Amino acid sequence: MDTGAIRRIAERIKDSTRVVILTGAGVSQESGVPTFRGADGLWKNFRAEDLATPEAFHKDPVLVWQWYDWRRGLIKPLKPNPGHYALVELEKGIQDFTLVTQNVDGLHRVAGSKDPIEMHGTIWRVWCLECKRPLRTEKFR
Repeated sequence: MDTGAIRRIAERIKDSTRVVILTGAGVSQESGVPTFRGADGLWKNFRAEDLATPEAFHKDPVLVWQWYDWRRGLIKPLKPNPGHYALVELEKGIQDFTLVTQNVDGLHRVAGSKDPIEMHGTIWRVWCLECKRPLRTEKFR
């Protein structure tokens, strides 16, 4: 993003009391989290239908568990980047701040975001499809 665009955004939100921010894969990519649709995206090597749907789980739960455990292993050592921390600082200065993320990596929470809305959940919590209770809960690192 060019500095002019950053200045325009800052100007628009500097006196705001209510801000909603939406983030996606780009904010975590700098931390090393693999994206799904980029040049080296995960969906270049894997089909979503085979790994990331309830149908895939019912068809081959072992494969799905292994894939998610592999992804957790990739993400676990990663740290938030300056973008995550910038959003934490922005949150501190705005009375009514909402952070909505499509990311499942938990890096916004690790950086200090108070209560991000995780649209797709988090890779660190696993829920039973039948009873809707957590099967295991891993703290964010």
